[in-house]
Amino acid sequence: MPHPLSHICNWIFDLDNTLYPASNNLFALIDEKMGLFISDRLQCDRDEAYRIQKDYFHNHSTTLAGLMRHEGVDPHEFLDFVHNIDLSRLTPAPLLKAEITALPGRKYIFTNADQNYAARVLEKLGLGGIFSGIHDIHACDYQPKPERFAYNSMAQAFAIDPGQSLFIEDMARNLAPAKTLGMATVWINNGSEWGDKGAHSDFIDYEITDLTKWLCEVNDALQK
Repeated sequence: MPHPLSHICNWIFDLDNTLYPASNNLFALIDEKMGLFISDRLQCDRDEAYRIQKDYFHNHSTTLAGLMRHEGVDPHEFLDFVHNIDLSRLTPAPLLKAEITALPGRKYIFTNADQNYAARVLEKLGLGGIFSGIHDIHACDYQPKPERFAYNSMAQAFAIDPGQSLFIEDMARNLAPAKTLGMATVWINNGSEWGDKGAHSDFIDYEITDLTKWLCEVNDALQK
């Protein structure tokens, strides 16, 4: 009997807190930069900047989307600033690289970050060159996951059939639109901030805690 994932030929990965452990807490550095940006731009103290940051995140899916809509912030300026962080918390992941490489078909990155930052993260993890493409926030016309437009634009950009695709993500709510399109879905329940918000078995096919281990099990099963 064929494996339930034997039809998958497009393997789509979120970036942050998915390809590296949430325990690395890289977002703490990005959060700090976001607070500095908002405090400076809106001329408010850090407590108010934090409140605004999280309010926009919860109501617009990303802080950037809220800043663009309500404050007229240029996305390039914002992203260049907040992603200018030290990535030394990340270390090469050779086992993960081997398992991703072994998957049959094409592999992609689908992220609410931008391509330059994504490329830096991939290089730091030793994963550069193994993905066929990166679909970032610019490519989504600044409509972030979980906006339906983001998923349609990604599928169109890579000319993929959602019914032959699998999406792996640490933010459970971002899997719902993928499931609606017909993708298989994997939630990495790794303790990332707000990762379990909106989680429901209706749109989560697999719940895992260790990406490398799970991919190893999938590859072993597919090769039998």
